[in-house]
Amino acid sequence: MKQHAPGFLALVEDAKSRVREIEVTAFLALRDGADAPALIDVREDHEWAQAHATDALHLSKGIIERDIEERFPDHDTPLVLYCGGGFRSALAADALQRMGYRNVLSLAGGWRAWQAAGAPIATPER
Repeated sequence: MKQHAPGFLALVEDAKSRVREIEVTAFLALRDGADAPALIDVREDHEWAQAHATDALHLSKGIIERDIEERFPDHDTPLVLYCGGGFRSALAADALQRMGYRNVLSLAGGWRAWQAAGAPIATPER
């Protein structure tokens, strides 16, 4: 697992004090319901291209703030963000909340937790 710099970890912890997280199993229970949240992968393009959660939408952390309102103009839309380990998604969720989104969650443990749970994965055709 990547070792993160102390400043980055402090920034993430600050964001996590304002962001709600959801466990993979809880998300999977919601995903088939009428009000299923949109699942958004905020990882980089090369991470997405290797594999990603089935039915996820890719809006990397570098562009999500720019493009989110075009994709989800309703600020009450339920959104679940994930990244590699739950750090970048917490930062992105915090930013979306400051933009007025009221129903944003970060996937606890991110992509690693998704894989560990055996959740469905989409891989590119090679």
